[in-house]
Amino acid sequence: MIVKQNKKFLDLAKNTLQIESTGIDQLRLRLDQEIHGQAFLSAIELILPCTGRVVVSGMGKSGHIANKIAATFASTGTPAFFVHPAEASHGDLGMIQQTDIFLALSYSGETLELLTIVPQIKRMGAKLIAMTGNSSSTLAKLADVHLDVGIEKEACPFNLAPTTSTTATLALGDALAIVLLDARDFRADDFARSHPGGSLGRRLLTHVKDVMRSGADIPITHVNANIKEALFEISKKRLGMTVIIDDQEQVQGIFTDGDLRRMLEKSLSLEGVHLQDVMTHHPRNISKDILAAQAVEIMERFRINHLLVVDAHGKLEGVLSMHDLLASKII
Repeated sequence: MIVKQNKKFLDLAKNTLQIESTGIDQLRLRLDQEIHGQAFLSAIELILPCTGRVVVSGMGKSGHIANKIAATFASTGTPAFFVHPAEASHGDLGMIQQTDIFLALSYSGETLELLTIVPQIKRMGAKLIAMTGNSSSTLAKLADVHLDVGIEKEACPFNLAPTTSTTATLALGDALAIVLLDARDFRADDFARSHPGGSLGRRLLTHVKDVMRSGADIPITHVNANIKEALFEISKKRLGMTVIIDDQEQVQGIFTDGDLRRMLEKSLSLEGVHLQDVMTHHPRNISKDILAAQAVEIMERFRINHLLVVDAHGKLEGVLSMHDLLASKII
């Protein structure tokens, strides 16, 4: 019985996804039709030169979708915010300016709260883009540009709960945002600047110089020192390695915990062992000005835990460790 129920649930889930996928696919094919493709391009032509903001609004489930579309616009280079239509008629209408574009979402195209404020928005001179499922609706007729998000059926078995329709509306909103992103030549570093608190922002804004060890925090051992002195420096600085330098303070190599293990596999005696014979020669290095995320890629590619940071003349400026990258949440 349980097995049969599980199969029923999985079949229902797959059917839901199929219906919603079909709805989006129909939306995609609709853009090939001249009237719908031109409407989409007209919306882009309105938004792209806009000196104000895109004000997105909708009631109920459409309101949740409108909120998400506004957030996507704002994070991809198109200034936007959400206004609740019911609140707008009680004072929030003052947030909308003549230079703004009002993007109204209503599948029926007859949402009373939107129809109440749209005349005032048009009187002030703001342009109206409507996303509805009914091109004959009042909202569609009032719009400067109408985007048809009509679908054949909802995924809801009663064809009542907004499911496919909200998915299609959200997808078309994403399509607008991505086309605008491309038109504005919006890049990954622009995206990062609007997400400084997130992991993506850290990856795209943090440079090696921001997380590297420098100055007295760098474990350094002279090439003529003995193994015990090198181990003392490693333990003191707690980085799992020490940089080996010569009399001119030029980098000769690094001595790591891994080098120590490999040395002990050959001999348990530390007497008479020279650092030059057991250290890693020609260690990989980077500039302090590259992104920390790029340093992670280098470390992962070569399976190493440390990178030396040097200037244009090869002078040691710092040490970057995988541990520090983890602590800085770059990884």
